[in-house]
Amino acid sequence: MIREQVLAPSPAELAAFLNRHARERACLIQVAGQAEVTYHGRAASTADVGAYLVMLKRDGSLQIHAPKGVKPMNWQPRTDEVMAMLEDGQCVLMASRRSPSELVRVVFLDVQLAQAIELTEEVGFVLSGSEAQLQESLARNPDLIEPGLRVLDRELLVASGGIDLYAQDVQGRLVVVELKRGRATQDAVSQLARYVRTVQGTVGGAVVRGILAAPSITAPARAELEARGLEFREVQALTVTVEERASQPSLFD
Repeated sequence: MIREQVLAPSPAELAAFLNRHARERACLIQVAGQAEVTYHGRAASTADVGAYLVMLKRDGSLQIHAPKGVKPMNWQPRTDEVMAMLEDGQCVLMASRRSPSELVRVVFLDVQLAQAIELTEEVGFVLSGSEAQLQESLARNPDLIEPGLRVLDRELLVASGGIDLYAQDVQGRLVVVELKRGRATQDAVSQLARYVRTVQGTVGGAVVRGILAAPSITAPARAELEARGLEFREVQALTVTVEERASQPSLFD
């Protein structure tokens, strides 16, 4: 399962390791150590020097985890280009995407471990609970889809159907969210595209984003999604309150 593991790599060794495995996109890459992280795109952020776990998946998605918390401190849902280089004697990882234009820059200062791990092909996965429960949960916790997202309406009826979540991002742009409990297919992408076109027709020339939220997505669906300028968010779990858990039937009801 572990294709390559390097303990306390030098900056040059780490850069070669990252470029080799990022180019192949055959493994899950993990790098643990001291680093500084900056982000430029729809907003800007800087994470002070600290201990982080950097994960780069086969699909190009990037996650940067701090020592505490479930959600990553920073992430890229997908990347168009990943490359490592040496700057001032340090290894620097650059992960960028073109649409929208975003860049995550990681300066590795003291790395203890770099791993390339082979994982078996992903299998089908379906979220527990109904699609209505998924919608309700994400409406209460829209940050699971995107930090700062604010839900304006649920099941909003438009000419082309019912929009699961109608929201607004931190920049004030309208966002149409289509939810799926299982792996998203091209049908879901087409459905989302119809909703986005409908909303765009009602708000003039305003930018309307479209997000497909699901546990996973097929390769053809991802290709079509990107071609249409739409986005994917991986949603792996429901957030259930104590009251909801108590109201759900058990095996003995």
